[in-house]
Amino acid sequence: MKRVLVIAYYWPPSGGSGVQRWVKFVKYLPAEGWEPVVFAPLNADYPSLDPSFEAEVPSSVEVLRGRIWEPYAAYRKLLGGKGASTQVTEISSGKKTWKQKLSLWIRANLFVPDPRAGWVKPSVKTLKKYLAEHPVDAIVTTGPPHSVHLIGQRLHKALGTPWIPDFRDPWSRMYYLKYLPMTSYTWRKLRSQEQAVLDECSTVLACTPLVQEEFRTQTQTPVACITNGFDEEDFQGPAPEGDGLFNITHTGLFAADGNPLALWKELEKLAKTEPGFRQELRIRLVGKVDREVLDAIAAAGLSENVVLLGPLNHADAVREQRSATILLLPLRNDAQYAPILPGKLFEYLAARRPVLGIGQEEGAMANVLFSARAGITADWDNPAPMRAFLANAWRQHCEGGVPATTGDISPYTRRATTKALADLLEIVSKHE
Repeated sequence: MKRVLVIAYYWPPSGGSGVQRWVKFVKYLPAEGWEPVVFAPLNADYPSLDPSFEAEVPSSVEVLRGRIWEPYAAYRKLLGGKGASTQVTEISSGKKTWKQKLSLWIRANLFVPDPRAGWVKPSVKTLKKYLAEHPVDAIVTTGPPHSVHLIGQRLHKALGTPWIPDFRDPWSRMYYLKYLPMTSYTWRKLRSQEQAVLDECSTVLACTPLVQEEFRTQTQTPVACITNGFDEEDFQGPAPEGDGLFNITHTGLFAADGNPLALWKELEKLAKTEPGFRQELRIRLVGKVDREVLDAIAAAGLSENVVLLGPLNHADAVREQRSATILLLPLRNDAQYAPILPGKLFEYLAARRPVLGIGQEEGAMANVLFSARAGITADWDNPAPMRAFLANAWRQHCEGGVPATTGDISPYTRRATTKALADLLEIVSKHE
């Protein structure tokens, strides 16, 4: 069996579907003839954890740990403790105090490409020693944080081992970078780091077709695409019985820059015009929610319809998805977000409930929802599709229930995506 070293900052992953990507790959790679070895931080300052994922990692998988220094403890001290912020996205959300502005300037210009940059040098030293005694057939680095790619770059250069940087999100084209007060020197450095990674690796791996196209314009290195997916084992058995209410459910982080104002207004109109709608409507929110979102719901007169469930473990979040009437998926309201596919999209597909997506109508998410016949994507400022979608769903609900979606989602199973990864690893390991 061939061996692949996976360098991942998030291990075990948090509840976010995107970073589940590698725990699922690691789970299914042995069946495809690849033995994964994972290298992760020993003392990382994770924003959240879901320990339930540890049970999914085969006991045979070797997990190496390396100490990391991060600036977050100093950041919290500067801002006055753990409760200094309630924002989901501190970089792009809301007005900033002078302390927050100072901390962002430090983060932007002293930690390039990101605050985990201090992990690079000691990790390279540790892994060089390990790989000298336990060679592997390939190395994969998965970011963000994109500093992990600098570890792979140095190992590849020193040892010649085939190396694939896996981009769960874009790098220099990531939407929130414009909110960072980077100097021109810092920006050139970040772009230079990105270009070197793209040019020096064996193959670039993107998470969405649109990101794949963007990378192809930047480098001559081959660029592959393997999307995120869903694990069929997480969705086995009959769906949980609903409570008979009209449940619009959102799972995961709900950020202010993805606040669907037009949607709340449409729900307000339905609550005023449709008999029984206000009584049966429930807006079920799983995970951390920005205050601006709750304020907008309150402004629409719907606070009493909100059910705040807070962070749940993965199994409970899946149950919420499967028992929903409609699943809500607003993207960040930013043109640069169009190429991104949120990881939870694929679990929404597996839940087989209609999805109301809000984002670019020509973006990556819209393409997936259309091809899977799983829902619609409406622009933030285009209420007409939202109105029609909600009205149809309410009519179906009143007539006996909103039917399950039935489109083909087989390409997005974790077994299918892992098979594609194993095939890519085989190609890369043979050509180097």
